[in-house]
Parts: sequence; C-alpha cells; structure tokens
Amino acid sequence: MEDMIVAAPRILSDEWMLIGRQERTGLGGIVDLLGIAPDGALVLIELKRDRTPREVVAQSIDYACWVEELGADDIAAIYGRFAPTRDLAADFQARFGQPLDEDTINDSHQIVIVATQLDDSSERIVSYLNKRNIAINVLCFQVFELDGQKLLSRSWLLDPVQTQVQAATAPTRGPREREPWIGEFYACFGHSEARDWDEARKFGFICAGGGSWYSNTLNLLNAGDRVWVKAPGYGFVGVGEVTGPREPITDFRVATAQGEHSALEVLHGGNYHREFIDDPVRMEYFVPVRWIHSVPLDQAVNEIGLFGNQNTVCKPTTPKWRTTVERLKERWGL
Repeated sequence: MEDMIVAAPRILSDEWMLIGRQERTGLGGIVDLLGIAPDGALVLIELKRDRTPREVVAQSIDYACWVEELGADDIAAIYGRFAPTRDLAADFQARFGQPLDEDTINDSHQIVIVATQLDDSSERIVSYLNKRNIAINVLCFQVFELDGQKLLSRSWLLDPVQTQVQAATAPTRGPREREPWIGEFYACFGHSEARDWDEARKFGFICAGGGSWYSNTLNLLNAGDRVWVKAPGYGFVGVGEVTGPREPITDFRVATAQGEHSALEVLHGGNYHREFIDDPVRMEYFVPVRWIHSVPLDQAVNEIGLFGNQNTVCKPTTPKWRTTVERLKERWGL
C-alpha cells in the first residue's frame, strides 16, 4: 500500500504533495509518509498494518509531537532525502501554483491513518479526538479483483474537509507565539483567470473553487461575520460583513441595475471554474459580502509583516493577525 501511494499520491488526495517517506523522528520511531497541503500545513500519514487501533492512534499522536516542531530547514532536509537533487520550494510552486511561505509552513498539521478496514474502536477514538479539535482522520482502502484487474476503493471515516478545517482553525502550537482568536476572519481571494476581484467588489462576494480544499473553508463563515480579504500577489483589498451562507455558482445570484440575475449570466471577468459546473467537488462556490471598505488591486495594502495564508478562509491565532487588522483599520480610516 505504501508503494502504491508513493507511485500515485493522488489516491490519497488530489490536494496534497508527498515530501517524505520512512523518516526517522529521532524519538525511536519512523514516520511512514509525510505530505504537505497548499497552505504549507503538514500531513502525517501512518499505515495501520496489523497494529491495534489504540497502538496506531497513540503512535500517530506521538509522531505528531515530532512533526509539530519541524522548521522550514528541517522540512527541506526531509524532502531532500525523499527526492534527492529536487528543490522543495520549486516543486511546491509547480504543484500548487503559488510560492511556499517559510513563515507559515507547518503552522498546522493533521494526522491521517491509512487502514484496510474500519473498526468500531478506531471510529470511537478518532471521532472523540476530532470533537476535541484534534485534526485526525482514517482513510480505508479496499482492493478488489475483476477480470484480472485490481480495483481500489477508498472511504474516509470523516469528511476530509472537516479535518482540514480542524487543522486550519486550531491554535498554533509549539515554539510559535499565539493568542486567542480576535473574532475577525481572514480570506484569500485568488484573483486570476478563474475569478475577478473587480467583479467581487462590484457585486459583493468572495469565492473559491477547483477542489474541496479551496472551497469548503468558506463554510466557516456565517451571516454577520467580518472578513478581511487578501489577494495573493497584491495585498489586502477589502473588509466586509458576510450576509449569507456558501452557495454553488449554479445557485448564486447577484444584484444588478436590472434586478437579481444568476452569477453564471452576469460574471465574465473570470471563468469561475465553469468547466466544473457539473462537478460539486471542483465547481466554484460563493459567499455574499457587504463591503465595508474595498480597494482596486493597484491600491492593495502590501506591507512587510502583514499576515498571509493560503487557506481560503481561516481564523488566525497569531499576534501578527491582530497587528494586521489594526494596521488595516489605520490605513483605511476604519
């Protein structure tokens, strides 16, 4: 199973990149596989083999204590052993289409246990830990043979998006400084051929798509929440109040001078993943926003030291987020 995953990592997830295999922790253990998500969060992948649920969960948590302490240089060295002669930053850029931020790499992590069958004990333990904000999940694989071909099926114990959100919203631990969440959300708006910030300002929305990793953290937002929006490569471009829940592009409507119309009819500044319109996992999703203040891209606030993260939405718990919000209020006269 480990060989299969290394040969075809997408059988685990379309949204992770493998960076390590059989890595010694220095604490007497060996991590089966290590991956990285688009936001720089690490994914600890442990194969169950013949161990009992208690053994594999306990060992995975023990290894997570080691993962939590890894810095950017440690992670680069792990990748160097996994893929000699290759460069982690360059491969991350090629895989995810965005630079690897050394300041936020490994700000969070999650645990994935790979098993050939689910059992009641594993389900109870993992569900209990998730209820207490530990980002852990179980991925069950089964192999079938049909007409001489081997077919692979997979099923998650929990929705993998739930685990991602747990990891993204958990307080930063380890040596990094943290503080209670200040109640202000951060959002990443990827202005590109896929979506257009001018239209988002005009019609009042933020959006994301192309995969569940990008779109499902929009579910963190509820009506009345305040969200500060950053466009990667430009800077902070707006702050607004959420006015409704997440909706797929097929249902989302925008207000125009001629009344409300479907977003599909009105929005043409980007393609908004229209190629995935029949795919509920990859299609574009929208959250309506009433802008308190917004600026065009050429007026974006992009100063050294401001917070940044590749999750579409998150609840930062670093002091940098509080100072970022204070600085934006000052710059925008709020």
